[in-house]
Amino acid sequence: MARRTMLILEDDLDATPAQHQVTFSFEGVSYEIDLNEEHYSELQEAMAPWVSHARRVSGRRTTAKRSSSAPTGGGSGTSATAIREWARTQGIEVSDRGRVPANVRASYEEAHA
Repeated sequence: MARRTMLILEDDLDATPAQHQVTFSFEGVSYEIDLNEEHYSELQEAMAPWVSHARRVSGRRTTAKRSSSAPTGGGSGTSATAIREWARTQGIEVSDRGRVPANVRASYEEAHA
């Protein structure tokens, strides 16, 4: 018997379809919120002044991210979804599925070093 489970994200602010799951911590408490493109951009812009001056104390993800994409398997520890999201914000075309090209992964790692 086959079973298919689908995860459909809804923006936690206005219940529209969401494309991003954002995990963040503040004052020792971890949070996760689902956001559409507009709200994701607003959060990025709002956080940018603080993030640019903050010290990074851990990796990109501290817990497994719920995702409809396959695991990266590349060994870098960064999810393919996170790299694809970043690439799109940089104007780089990437497919929704399959392996992330090595040059895109390398550019991502260089930008986040």
